[in-house]
Amino acid sequence: MAILSDYGEPQQTPSPPSFSFNSVLDPSNPLGFLDSALNFLSQESDALKTDVSPLVKEFKKRIKAEEDSKKAEEKGRAEEKRREEEKKRMRVPNKDNGLDMGNHSWAQTLQEVTITIPVPPGTKSRDVACEIKKKSLKLGLRSQSPILDGELFETIKVDDCIWNLEDQKTVSVLMTKCDGMDWWKYLLKGGPEIDVQKAEPEPSRLSDLDPETRSTVEKMMFDQQQERLGLPTSKEIENESLLKQFMAQNPNFSNKNQGINFFNMNLK
Repeated sequence: MAILSDYGEPQQTPSPPSFSFNSVLDPSNPLGFLDSALNFLSQESDALKTDVSPLVKEFKKRIKAEEDSKKAEEKGRAEEKRREEEKKRMRVPNKDNGLDMGNHSWAQTLQEVTITIPVPPGTKSRDVACEIKKKSLKLGLRSQSPILDGELFETIKVDDCIWNLEDQKTVSVLMTKCDGMDWWKYLLKGGPEIDVQKAEPEPSRLSDLDPETRSTVEKMMFDQQQERLGLPTSKEIENESLLKQFMAQNPNFSNKNQGINFFNMNLK
């Protein structure tokens, strides 16, 4: 008689692990779907691993490049939005390219900054407290809180700066800029800013400037006008001219598929 316990149960061959593919095609991200599909195939079939692996790497590389491109676009949009918001906060300068505030006003040329502060009638010079430094200004009446106290937008030539009490009711300060080529966005750090694109030197004063400064001012005025009209600046016009010369001298060269933006480059 046979004893059943002497016979072992037939061994079952373990089935290979199964993977389920449940990725959904997103039209906005086709590379992501392909990446998932290729990863699935490489797991399902050992025979495909060798062939699929390079494809997976290539698609992952493309996905990363696409993500980097999207991040760059988002960063660009964020920067553009920041600039727009900053521009909205800027104030239109007064007729003297500065600002009129409640307790003072300031004006500027490319070379100088003038501050005017009204004080009580009958004020004496000894009542005025004025401290001018290379990068800061403190101005007011003695025994009172300063009317102006802070860091200037740019450095000034202290030896060329003066203050004066006019008619015992107005204190005026004249400061000479170290760099006589730029507009100040603000008087003191943290104060309201002006839109320097709308600052304009007096045309009648251009004749008083030396040739080099006058040329710089005229170029700046031209560029500001071009930007307001959405037209090429002097630099962009110069680059376009250089590009045309280059293409004329090299007729066989084409930058059509080179991805080069000549107008944002310094071709000199």
